[in-house]
Amino acid sequence: MMEKILTKNFGLKDSHTLGVYESTGGYNTLKKLFAMQPKDVVEEVKQSGLRGRGGAGFPTGMKWSFVPQDNPKPKYLCVNADESEPGTFKDRYILELDPHRLIEGIIICCFAIRSHTAYIYIRGEFVFPYHRIEAAVREAYAKGYLGKNIQGSGYDLDVFVHRGAGAYICGEETALMESLEGKRGMPRLKPPFPAVVGLFGCPTVINNVETIAALPYILEHGAAGYRRFGTEKSPGTKLFSVSGHVQRPGNYEVPLGYPLKKLIYEDCGGMRDGKALKAVIPGGSSVPVLTAAEAEEVTLDYEALAAKGSMLGSGGVIVMDETVDMVKALTNLAHFYSHESCGQCSPCREGTGWSHKILKRMLAGEGRPGDLEQLEKNADHMMGKTICVLADALAMPIQSYLKKFRKEFETYIKM
Repeated sequence: MMEKILTKNFGLKDSHTLGVYESTGGYNTLKKLFAMQPKDVVEEVKQSGLRGRGGAGFPTGMKWSFVPQDNPKPKYLCVNADESEPGTFKDRYILELDPHRLIEGIIICCFAIRSHTAYIYIRGEFVFPYHRIEAAVREAYAKGYLGKNIQGSGYDLDVFVHRGAGAYICGEETALMESLEGKRGMPRLKPPFPAVVGLFGCPTVINNVETIAALPYILEHGAAGYRRFGTEKSPGTKLFSVSGHVQRPGNYEVPLGYPLKKLIYEDCGGMRDGKALKAVIPGGSSVPVLTAAEAEEVTLDYEALAAKGSMLGSGGVIVMDETVDMVKALTNLAHFYSHESCGQCSPCREGTGWSHKILKRMLAGEGRPGDLEQLEKNADHMMGKTICVLADALAMPIQSYLKKFRKEFETYIKM
């Protein structure tokens, strides 16, 4: 059985408590951490090849290195726990089942970027995970892992948990900061980037829950130890949230480069009710869809999925069998993204809204000649033309669904 990095404690009784976490070696890396220089911690994470697990896949150590150390302003870490991508449910499990792993990772990151304040921005609907991480933070303060002079090191760190209010857009890093500042959650223009001008106008790092949770292992075993898993260009393990028409949906931690076919047919027990595989969304609802043939030959890593015209994204694997109507599936996505658009950018506000209206009309039996071409135009007008990538999150599925399942869409057009 493969060694687990993120989920090794998930099966333990009371895995969310400090006592259980300490009994498995939790917080042991802090002694090593405080004997290091912050720049050396950044370099170790760079060498590990860890990339952001929230969707973009940006190299974590490189992101940290952008924080200017000569800036006299406070530096902040924002942990993005606003997990709202349809089909993705991995971060909530870390928050519920191993919150102290996240806290230890927060300490490592904050020390590396010379920050003394961290915020965990958690999705408002995550009531149970919120209570779990709140309790874990209190335990960490009581034991001296947070607060003043942590473990006699002279290093101070405060961690605050902030609940969002249900807006998907606040998962975008700059909208998250706007929300934390008490404003309406709307993305900011970049540059300036958060590492230079972020929360409250100060240098800020924003990392996903899963990204931060990988740090204790990297510090304990070194970059080389982490690179034992995965591929040369996509090292480490990844949590994949598998949903849809499989026998055993759930969260699976596997090394990057793992065959998607093996995940579906072995780990998840194969297709439900003996149905045939039709399509797979490999990285959350916003990434281009794969046909059954593509899904059965691709591996789960950044490079292999890009070669198939898709993305690793957040790791939300949505499996669809032969009974799925792809027009209905795309209409569901269009409804979600049109509803969650903040409305700041016209291409997104209008493009998502009109795309949803066209698809709804098609489902109602009123599809017209030119509708599919108009959907393609909408996608083209949305792609890369907005402040954030929410518009792209619908444009990419529109393009891939129409390219790979066009005949199915054509049956909804009245000639």
